[in-house]
Formats: sequence, C-alpha cells, structure tokens
Amino acid sequence: MAKEIGLSLVYRDMWQSSGKYMPRVDQLVRVAEPIIDMGCFRRVETNGGGFEQINLLYGENPNNSVRKWTQPFNDAGIETHMLERGLNGLRMYPVPRDVRKLMFKLKKKQGTDIARSFDGLNDTRNLKLSIEYAKEGGMIAQAALCITHSKLHTVDYYLKMAETLIDMGAEEICIKDMAGIGRPASMGKLVAGIKAMKKDIPVTYHGHSGPGFSVTSSLEAARNGADFIDVAMEPLSYGTAHADLITVHEMLKDAGFSLPDINMKAYMQVRSLTQEFIDDFLGYYINPKNRLMNALLIGPGLPGGMMGSLMADLENNLKSLNKWKEKNNQPPISQDDLLIKLFDEVEEIWPQMGYPPLVTPFSQYVKNAALVNVMQMEKGKERWSMLDENAWDMVLGKSGRVPGEVGDTLKNLAKEQGREFFDGDPQDLQPDALDEFRAKMKENGWDAGQDDEELFEYAMHPQQYEAYKSGKAKADFETDLAKRKEPEVTPTPTQNIPTPPVSAQPKDMDITVNGQVYKVSVSYGEEGKADQALPQATAESVPKPSMNGNGSAKAITAPLEGKIYMTKDAGEKPLKVGDLVAKGDIVCYIEAMKVTNAVKSDQEGTVIDILISEGDDVFDDDVLIKLN
Repeated sequence: MAKEIGLSLVYRDMWQSSGKYMPRVDQLVRVAEPIIDMGCFRRVETNGGGFEQINLLYGENPNNSVRKWTQPFNDAGIETHMLERGLNGLRMYPVPRDVRKLMFKLKKKQGTDIARSFDGLNDTRNLKLSIEYAKEGGMIAQAALCITHSKLHTVDYYLKMAETLIDMGAEEICIKDMAGIGRPASMGKLVAGIKAMKKDIPVTYHGHSGPGFSVTSSLEAARNGADFIDVAMEPLSYGTAHADLITVHEMLKDAGFSLPDINMKAYMQVRSLTQEFIDDFLGYYINPKNRLMNALLIGPGLPGGMMGSLMADLENNLKSLNKWKEKNNQPPISQDDLLIKLFDEVEEIWPQMGYPPLVTPFSQYVKNAALVNVMQMEKGKERWSMLDENAWDMVLGKSGRVPGEVGDTLKNLAKEQGREFFDGDPQDLQPDALDEFRAKMKENGWDAGQDDEELFEYAMHPQQYEAYKSGKAKADFETDLAKRKEPEVTPTPTQNIPTPPVSAQPKDMDITVNGQVYKVSVSYGEEGKADQALPQATAESVPKPSMNGNGSAKAITAPLEGKIYMTKDAGEKPLKVGDLVAKGDIVCYIEAMKVTNAVKSDQEGTVIDILISEGDDVFDDDVLIKLN
C-alpha cells in the first residue's frame, strides 16, 4: 500500500516570504472556506512568526484575527499550526518565562493546534521550555532544526540536535530549510536518520524555493520517510516563498505516494482571492524581485522568509544612502549594486559572528550588520562602526551559544567597549514581566482581554501595542499606503547650489552667484580652501560642508533610517529638554529592519531641543536632538 503524505499550506509564511504584510482578518476569513474545499490539506499554517506584530502595525487586533481565522479549520478537522521563535517567542528579542508560558496556553484556546518551535542558533536549551509549555497548554510540540550550510552544519550535527530535542519531549520534528539551501541528498539522509532514531515520530520538511533545491529536497525527504511537506500556491509560490502545491502534488503522486486529489474549482477560488488581496493593498509591499528564484542566494544563505522585508529595507536604505551621496556629490548606486554588496558582506561577516544559522531573528542580525557595514563603508567609515544591541547579545551568548567561534575582531571590539561574554542560560537574564504589564494596563484603563490575550500582546509587543491602542499605527499605515498608491511623478530639474564634496579630489560643478551660473572646480584640502576656475568666484560663494547637516556641532543625528521610539523598556523614562547627556548615553531608539537600535550620544551637553517624537520616521543623518 502506498504511503500517505500529508500536505500543509503555509498560507501565513508564503505571504511573509513575499512581502511585508499579511491579509486582514476579513480577507483571511473569506479565503478559509475555499482552502478547506480544496480537499488536499491536512494542515494549514495560520499564525506565528510576524503575524501578530504585522496586525498591530496596520492597526488590527491580532487576537481577533487568530480566533476568526483558525475557527473554520478547527470546525473542518484540519490541524492548524503556528511558528514561534523559542526564547524570542513572537518577536526578535528574548521573552520572559511567564509571557512564553501564557503564549502557548492562549494560542491553543484561540484555535492553534501545533506549535512549531525553533531556535535561531539551534541552541536546544532555548527550546526546552517551548516543548514543556506547548504540551502543558495542550498543543502538539513540534521542534525544528534550522538548516544552514557550512563546515559546522553537517547531517551528523542535525541528527545529534534531533536526538536531544526528542529526549526533551518533542512530539514532532520539522526540518526547517528556511533558505532552501539544504542539499537534497543531505535532507534525505537527515530524515532517514531521524526515522532510524524514532520510527513513529512525525517529520515535516519545510523548504523555501529561493535557490531552487526545494522541490528535489521535498522528494528526497518523502522517499526517506517524511510525513508532511509544506507547500505554497499561486500566485505566491516559488521565488522567495515555497514550492507550488500542484508541482509537489504531481511529483509525489508520480513517485508512488498516496495524496488526496485537489479540487481545482476551489483551487482557482483561493488563487483568485489571493490575487485580489494583492491588488487591494498587499501588492504595494511586495517587491517584484521576490517572485523570482535566485541561485545567488546559495552563497549568503539568506532565508526566504526574510526576503520580503529585506527588499523593503533595501529600498529605504538605498534612498537614505543615495540622499547622502547626492549631498556629498557622489554618484548614486542602484538597488542591484546594493544587493550584491550586501550578499558579499554577509558571506564576509557570517563566520566572524560565529556561523549563526541564518534564520529569524539571527538572519536579520547578520543581514542588518552587513547592510549597516556596507552603508558605513560606502561613506568611508570602518566596518563594525555600528552594531545593534540585538546582534551584540547574539555574539556575546546572551541569546544562546553560536555554533562557531566568534572572530578576533569582534572579540577585541567587545573588550574595548567593556562587553562580557555570557555562557549561562539566556532565559535567566529575563525576569517575569506579566505583573508589570498588567499594572500598566490597569493604569491606562485597558482590559486584559479574553484569556488575558490583550495582556499577552502588550507584554510581547509593547511599542507596537501602544501605537495600535492610540490609533497611531493605523494612521501611519494608511498614510504610507496612500503614498505608495500615488502615481510616480518625474521631478522637474531645478538648479540648486550643490553641497561641496568633503574629499580633497577636485570636482567640476555649476554654482549660481547673483543669478549668474559659473563653472567651478572645487577641492577641499586639510584647510578647507577651494580652488577656482574662470570665471572667478569667491570661496565664500561656495557653501562650506557642515558637521551634521545644520551647522551645529552639538546635534545628535540619526545613524540609520527607521522609526523612532523614545523608550524601549517599561520602566525607562524618555529624554526631555533640560536633561544632561553624557557621551555614550542612550537618547532614543530607532527600529529598523525588525530590530531596535539604541542611539547613543557621541558628545555631552544639555538637551535644548528634541526634534523627534514617538513613532516618527527618520532618515540617516537627520538631526534628532540638539545640545548646548
């Protein structure tokens, strides 16, 4: 008798791998019935990952979304599963024990059957509580192996990890090939090894299409005993998402496996609705290049689930960088140029950071560090001149053990900055927080919600939840969407006085003095003097470069593009006019590329003006705070 293979539609992940946002709850409810009617899915991924944070960002209540979206599948007997990040829960940085425990209990009550738990460093210590809390909450505890490719990440490495997770009580194993770079033969050997270890444990293969291995890897996994294969479907399959349902279905049937037929009428309904959601607003946040497969991803190994947000980040940083280049009379670079520079930098720094598996959130940390390095080096600064606190925590061991040895450059930099490496249990660094957030909710007059679900959201995503409650998140999203919907207008060339270059290399430029245009060759040496060509122009007619863009040496400027938060933690007080600031003090935070970056003052003084507010968008080099 042919072995039956179960298919799971990763409807949540295929959206997040393609773009920034998920459909609204009203859209999800509409598409649920035809997904069920397709008749070929035993499981559907409904939530987890960035799902809840995304809902908050566009002003929706994620608890309402999860309950209404999972209900039709619960009623139809189709298992639902979510993705969670172990120590980091549903966010990008560590979560206290009590918040993690509440999450599993709550998600089961909201209709989620299976908790797929992974640790971005493959540190099994960070998954022990996930397995324990999932089972206590009534969920199936599925533990994931994050697949990456390096001299450290061998089949034996992953088999030892699987054995540890099974001993911890994991009820299922997921091979999470998040970048799609797992070589097919190795994926088959890994499944066979797990089945040899424990024959009856269900194994799922989850692979992204990116470089092109995943269809073959799905077949190899199935032939070696996998029980479930994750699939996407048109119009969001392939590219940085996952292999298409029809391809995988036909391939497995041809290989002799038993699968239920696909109701193609229902398939076309799901396909049509998904396209409708893209056309409604979600397509404005999907970069067309995310629809393409790209063998260049084999080198850096960046995961498909990150590519949607990566391209959006790249777009914003490209604007910021080219704005700086224009200001400094340098030629702009293209998005493709920046992307290749980013890929090269990831390959350069990944070993130095200890070979962390390139999966959320650590893929973000490596990518962010690489992108910031590229941005800084493009401006003539040093590599590692800026590294966010999340990345430091990873390198130092505060998020778990990295698989490899941290490079000497980072070790020395940590020593210079007074940072210490940590080898204890990362969970011990996070005190319980529910009581603190419950008190804040009471103070604000907010209800903790059914099964404490609103309390959970606040404790998991503090800044985003506050923006959601105030209405600012929805207003910001609608403003951003309106801008994206505006037709592009080619700007009319205007004649402005260009900012002179800081380099000593001469540049030819046009300047206007008393209404007359002059051609001037300008170079700035150590004394800042300008050389002139005929017709004569005075040095005073050429604007001098400013230290920070507004002529004041006492300004704190944005080190990168992103969204401003005045505080990060519940007990932190925002900076105010009159406060004394010492060199190295944190003055605010910039959320960029899914991580929170502390902005530190590079000088001392008294605050005389604060030019930013909570939730403001800023660009690189924007003045944030003035000191006397």
